[in-house]
Amino acid sequence: MSLDQKPVIAIVGPTASGKSTLGIEIALELNGEIINCDSVQVYQEIEIATAKVPLEERKGVPHHLIDFVPPQINYTAGEWARAAADKIDEIESRGHVALLVGGTGFYLRALRQPFFPSPQTDSGLRNRINKIRERKGPEHLHRLLQRLDPEASRRFFPRDWPRVGRALEVYLQSGRSIVDQLEQRAVSSESTRRLRVLALNPPRPELYDRINQRTEEHFRAGLVSEVERLLTKGIPPDSNALGAHGYRRVVEYLQHKRSLESAIEQTKLDVRHYAKRQLTWFRHEPGVEWTEGFGEEKQVLRSVLDVISGSTGSK
Repeated sequence: MSLDQKPVIAIVGPTASGKSTLGIEIALELNGEIINCDSVQVYQEIEIATAKVPLEERKGVPHHLIDFVPPQINYTAGEWARAAADKIDEIESRGHVALLVGGTGFYLRALRQPFFPSPQTDSGLRNRINKIRERKGPEHLHRLLQRLDPEASRRFFPRDWPRVGRALEVYLQSGRSIVDQLEQRAVSSESTRRLRVLALNPPRPELYDRINQRTEEHFRAGLVSEVERLLTKGIPPDSNALGAHGYRRVVEYLQHKRSLESAIEQTKLDVRHYAKRQLTWFRHEPGVEWTEGFGEEKQVLRSVLDVISGSTGSK
């Protein structure tokens, strides 16, 4: 098969849907290597609530861009996208298939639609914008953008809060509309034009039950102690790593802002809401192909392999 026929596969979907298991099985079938596409799994020392696949369970499949960023660094989608494009080229140079596996839709979008040059991220400003979104919802951010930058607000869907938030950041930092910079957007790499995005859509009640059970398992496994150790080491409580789902409410508990029971129940709710947003996000992305079920199910593996083989002419 020539390079221009070989797809780059992305396995996406909501948290707890079995993406990692499915990705490993597909990699074994296709002689593939996995590139992590999860914004929390990039961080070192952030373990229990991240669902990183242990080394002994990866079945010899190489994994890239996982567990490599110190937790005090706020790693960005643009940085990941540039690194992922390089990794795809590296994997394909070995004659292997590149598989992107994870549920961070913003990372995948950054790869498909590279960002334009813009002011360096102001973490304090970003945190303030995120807190407004958490309190008042993404539509409120969109209304703020309408007042400050009407032209940009017309470009973005009201619930597309990553783009709306970034447009607010650019305007507040530079006084210029993000629209003025769109023409400077970099061209996507050749490999992204061969991208096949395959999404899992498991039954919602079963998915939510999994999320609830997994959250309780994380707390039993020592999640509070893990966060306490990171804070003691000086990791900022408002860092991207500790602001992730599964960690934020533990930080609040350790800051005496809520009880342990409240932290557990709010985390369950947060992660269920996050799963719902992930599904909504991927439904708005172009060209996504959906498969019903969880990634561990044999019929899901067969279905996804059939979809891939139909595009390549071979299994």
